[in-house]
Amino acid sequence: MRVRSLIVHEALRRLGRAGLAAVLVGGLALAVALAGVLPQWQAVRELRANEADASAQVQRLARGELKVQAKPEQQALDDLRQQLPGQPQASELIERLYHLASAERISLARGEYALGVDPKTQLARYQIVLPVRGSYPQIRGFLKALLGQLPTLVLEDLELQRKRIGDRELTGRVRMTLYLSRS
Repeated sequence: MRVRSLIVHEALRRLGRAGLAAVLVGGLALAVALAGVLPQWQAVRELRANEADASAQVQRLARGELKVQAKPEQQALDDLRQQLPGQPQASELIERLYHLASAERISLARGEYALGVDPKTQLARYQIVLPVRGSYPQIRGFLKALLGQLPTLVLEDLELQRKRIGDRELTGRVRMTLYLSRS
C-alpha cells in the first residue's frame, strides 16, 4: 500500500501545479457534461423521435388512413345536442307546458320569456318566468309532470306564498330554463 501512495505522490510532483489544475478542470468539465449536457441531449433525442411520430401521423391523416378522434367532452356535448329538441320546437314545448298546467287546473298568468345562447355549450337557452296560482298539491303535480314530460327543462327557482294562513291557494313564481339545440 505504501508503494502505491509513493507512486501517486511522485506522479503528482511531476505534473506540478499547472498539470494538477488541468486535471481538476478536465474532471470538472467531464462532471458538468455528464450532469447537465447528457440529460439535455437525451431530451432532444426524445423530442426528435416525437416529432417524427407526429409528422408520420399528419401524413397518415392527410392520406385519410387516420381519423381525428373528438375529445370525450366534445363528443358528449355533440351527443347531447343531437338528443335535445331543436330551437324551432320551442313553441310546441311551451304549448305542452300550458297544457300540463291546465291538466292540473293551475292558472298560469302571462310569463316572461327570454331566448339566449349558453356561452360555454352554445346551446339555445329559453328562460321562462311564470306566475302560478293553485293549491300546493296542484303546483307540485304540475312541476312533477313538467319535469317528467320535458326532460330538457331545468327548474331553477320556485317561490310560493299564501296571503293568509288558512288559504288553500298559493301564489308564486316559477323560474325555469328550457335547453334546446340550435340546429
